[in-house]
Amino acid sequence: MLRSLKHQILIMLLCSLVILAASFLMVIGWYMKDRDVAAAIIKAQTDLSTCGEIIDKTYPGSWSVQDGILYKGPIKISLNNELVDHLSFLTGDTVTVFCGETRVATTVRGSNGERAIGTKVSDNVAQTVLQNGQTYLGEAKVVGQLYQTGYVPLRTESGNIIGIFYVGISHAYEQEIITRSLITMAEIGLALTILVALLTWFFLQKVIIYPLHNIMLGTRDVATGHLTQKIKVSGAKEIEELEDAFNQMVEQIQSLTGGINRATGRNFGDDRTESEFLTATEVLEGSNSTTDLTIENTVTVVKKPLSGLDNPEYIGEEGLPKGLNQATLAQIVNFLQATRRPLSAEDVAEGVKLTRVTVRRYLEYLEERGVLKSEQKYGTVGRPVKLFIPL
Repeated sequence: MLRSLKHQILIMLLCSLVILAASFLMVIGWYMKDRDVAAAIIKAQTDLSTCGEIIDKTYPGSWSVQDGILYKGPIKISLNNELVDHLSFLTGDTVTVFCGETRVATTVRGSNGERAIGTKVSDNVAQTVLQNGQTYLGEAKVVGQLYQTGYVPLRTESGNIIGIFYVGISHAYEQEIITRSLITMAEIGLALTILVALLTWFFLQKVIIYPLHNIMLGTRDVATGHLTQKIKVSGAKEIEELEDAFNQMVEQIQSLTGGINRATGRNFGDDRTESEFLTATEVLEGSNSTTDLTIENTVTVVKKPLSGLDNPEYIGEEGLPKGLNQATLAQIVNFLQATRRPLSAEDVAEGVKLTRVTVRRYLEYLEERGVLKSEQKYGTVGRPVKLFIPL
């Protein structure tokens, strides 16, 4: 039973921790996704500003278009892969320079793996940047793939818009960052889960499992008649209360056994009268903690029976039905002799400190043997009560 209890507690603990960790990762993943989008937009805005300053310092002069070729001062920017590759290396973004709405220098590659020179900007970006002259920040499709992007217009010295400068962060890059973060958190969470599980398991072993195991061993000692010592456990308040109750039972059993042994010893040593047997019987009947288990490990008490209980056949161990024992039967018979009145199974169970189900089996057995008879007592309210009457 204890092994099963340990396994059940362990399974419940692990399941609870796994569910907690999974829920935590889901919430963190959802939160990180939203935060990552906001962080990507801020990064794109910052990178636009940084790249613009680098271009202005590296290539002084104004933007211009000559014969369809984009220039910055006297430097040709169209097909200037060195510039966009350097800016991409510094920022980690994809970088593109547009002449009008056409890519003339870019790190963005098409499906064939080549630089996407000559491809067009998306219509919504062209409307915002080229026609309205505004900066575009947000999600946009770049050569068939979604990016978090930033676009700014390129203006001539006179203020005319002749092109666009772009930086972008791909969704794949965002997902990679989120995935790496979640994996790291999962590893840390797994380590913490294992640590919490071990600490909790150690606590349960010390506070619940070991004390219950010691009490179980104590009950086995009682069952085999070894009542020489009490048990000592430490644990939760309920476990300690169980320990106190068990030790009180042991004390009462030891006292009861000692009284019976003294009474029987005087009888066999001095050949005293039957009155000394009755002294032992009174000790037995006066104990409020007499149970099925304790009677089995003590001697059978002899008492002068009532007129209907004088047949020796019904009390012999060999003649009893399976599941009944002589000691318990003797205890119930003694109680019936002492009361000498009609009793219900509940009354007898309370008197001998046994369960009602157990007592009813013995009473029905005595009724079958003709020692008792039963009658139904009907009250004004509720179910009728079955009374057992000694013959």
